[in-house]
Amino acid sequence: MTGSPAQEHSRSGPAQEIMQTASTAGRAHTPQRRPGILYPVMLIAAIAVIVFSIVGIATMMGWLPSALSGGAAGKAAAASATPCNDCGVIESIRALPVKGQGSGAGAVGGAVVGGVLGNQVGQGRGRAVATVIGAGAGAYAGNEIEKNLKDSVTYQIRVRMNDGTVRTLHEPAQPAVTVGQKVRITERVIAAPG
Repeated sequence: MTGSPAQEHSRSGPAQEIMQTASTAGRAHTPQRRPGILYPVMLIAAIAVIVFSIVGIATMMGWLPSALSGGAAGKAAAASATPCNDCGVIESIRALPVKGQGSGAGAVGGAVVGGVLGNQVGQGRGRAVATVIGAGAGAYAGNEIEKNLKDSVTYQIRVRMNDGTVRTLHEPAQPAVTVGQKVRITERVIAAPG
């Protein structure tokens, strides 16, 4: 029984009509999914991060030929770029005793004291001989005492230079450097390189 469209409309009823309108209205407002990549900007950013990470690692490892990085090639290039003719490494530091020099005052003082003490011994010619021997022994003793009072220590510093030679310097005071330290020698003075 096919009838007019009005009859069919009355058969389906208003509820059926509302259902059709609601289902088509929902489809009209939802975007259609396109096949392909969901987030292309995130994919491009991820690829860029990966590429920059690989380039950074290659630079740090010295795998890039023109990179001055911390790798072995970079260190060799940096070392050859700035040669230092006055630089070296301290090989040894030794404390050496230095015997003091007598000025003669100790000898004169010792001779006087020895002569006075020698004069106290004996009589006649024995007294004269004792005075001379006392003066000589006193002069020798006074001179040695003066030298011992003027004893000092000097520090011998051996530096192996970058060109392979060894330089030896003497410092009157204990140096502020240690064995194995890199130093620069300028006008007989040891300083840190730089």
